Amino acid sequence: MSEVRGELGRGGGHSRLMFGRYQDGPVELVLHPYPKTANAQRPNRVGFPVRPRGVKEHETPDDVRARELLRRMNEVLARVQELGEALEDPLHVWPRLREAWERAENEDDPRMAEIVRQAQDLLPRLKALEPRIRRVLRRTRELTSLDRVQEMDRASMRWLVRQPGRTIAERAGTSQRILATVRRENFDTPENRVLHAYSRLAFQVSREWLQEHPRAKHSRRYGQVEQFGRFCKAFAQMLVDLEVSIADVGVVPNYVLMQDVSYNAIYGAWRRLLEEDKVLDDLWAWQAETWTDFSVLAVVLALSELEEAELVVQSPIVWRSEASLGRWFEQDRPIAVFWLKNTGRIVEVQSRPEAPGRMLALTRAHVSLRITDVEKGGMPRRVAVWTPHAMRRLDLRDAAERANERLVEIQALGQTEVLRDGLILTPSHGQYEACVSMGTRTRVSGIAFEASGDGLRQGLDAIRVFARSEIYASAP
Repeated sequence: MSEVRGELGRGGGHSRLMFGRYQDGPVELVLHPYPKTANAQRPNRVGFPVRPRGVKEHETPDDVRARELLRRMNEVLARVQELGEALEDPLHVWPRLREAWERAENEDDPRMAEIVRQAQDLLPRLKALEPRIRRVLRRTRELTSLDRVQEMDRASMRWLVRQPGRTIAERAGTSQRILATVRRENFDTPENRVLHAYSRLAFQVSREWLQEHPRAKHSRRYGQVEQFGRFCKAFAQMLVDLEVSIADVGVVPNYVLMQDVSYNAIYGAWRRLLEEDKVLDDLWAWQAETWTDFSVLAVVLALSELEEAELVVQSPIVWRSEASLGRWFEQDRPIAVFWLKNTGRIVEVQSRPEAPGRMLALTRAHVSLRITDVEKGGMPRRVAVWTPHAMRRLDLRDAAERANERLVEIQALGQTEVLRDGLILTPSHGQYEACVSMGTRTRVSGIAFEASGDGLRQGLDAIRVFARSEIYASAP
């Protein structure tokens, strides 16, 4: 991230997280993408892992680390994308999302993915295509026995007249063969080239998906993808034996690819896998934004589970068909407002505020909770929520202590609201952790958790504990 004095404007390879005005002028907090190459410029970024492509037989430690990072990114994506499915029932968005996340806590039930859908839908089509692969009869010139000659073209006739002899039999020589036109079956058609390209790509993507879910070997989805991958590998080898070449990415579909039901389904699946590979590049670069959205959803789910919490306002959420800068949805501010009926407090979950208050801007936290005590009145309380994402595990305790020091520094500036508490949500990279840094009047909790399995369950439990401690804390 960078802090820019003055207004940087839109574009330029960055995403604006927060904008604030101070005595010395406007300040923007911007996020830069992770590099797509080993050494990226503007700003210089060296030593970052690059998204792995394909499955290598012999992987270096860096390759293994990059593949593990990709697996964790895909888990975060899956949790955020489950919001899109939950939005199909607008009245029960959060209960449906909670059910989906509870399933994700069980690593034996792997996430849905494009290759899983294709394994379920396209395997029957591929099996049906196998015995009836389209072929064409193409004319070639070959030395053919006289009694089998059926057709000759101009080139064959010229060859014949150049041979010594007076009759055709004499010109055929001792072998009694002449150059003639014959028709041979040929499988190297545009539609079969697409079929070959798809089989190879589907096998590769299947291998990657299986490597990401080693603990799900006994699940139905794992078995489907494994069977699909084996079939695609054998199918691709059969096409190699038939001398079918591989289609280019930019191939223009012909009549068969557009009108034949089976070939059209294969063509569409091939384009989706190719597009998914391109989309993964952008998601890899902007996964810090996706982590923020995941953290916001985790906080909303934690608040929705309070016994007395009633969701009174839910921001309109617009789900995108494609992610933009790592973000799958847009929402107004706040994303959700809860009314605690018995306690008499209102809790707002705010993400990426357009005009953050002075204290929140100074914390550099672009997610927060705003707690208002309706019955007792007084200034509202603000809880800063930091969502740092990193390719390596953060020192959570050090981060909590530094954040706590920051809260102490800004206490003298609190005039319109109280901001004494904070929460750090960061990826655990396989090792769950929770800690607390206490000051005289401030407190920062840190939680490092995952997007699936035990790491997700432990993280959600810790966020629930933090939410209860903040919501029911005595008013300052």
